Amino acid sequence: MRTHLREILIFYNAESQRDRQTVLHAKSLVNHVKSFTYNNGLKTRRSWQEIIMALEIHPKELLNKAHPFYQEHIRGREFGLSKWLKVIAHNPDIIKAPIAIRGKRAILCITPTDIYQLTDQSIST
Repeated sequence: MRTHLREILIFYNAESQRDRQTVLHAKSLVNHVKSFTYNNGLKTRRSWQEIIMALEIHPKELLNKAHPFYQEHIRGREFGLSKWLKVIAHNPDIIKAPIAIRGKRAILCITPTDIYQLTDQSIST
């Protein structure tokens, strides 16, 4: 997944104050921010696969391990990539932090100010 360098694409949990703050920080960084809630933005496993590849992390690293769904259905289990993509696509509310994309770069914003990692100096074209 790729965006224009003048734009930030951000996926977040609208119910989380911290996630909404991340969106506000993104809007202070660039004029063009497209924000989508997890439930409305990413529907396909293919989209999630592209994001995970851009983040360069294991899919399990996206998940909130304290979430009840994680505790009941995932804790202590390992899956192949296809199964992880299915879990994430069908349960996006277990993602622990917003995901921001600018250019070719994607980051998991654990804190709202992590969005500043996407400044012009750190973006690859």
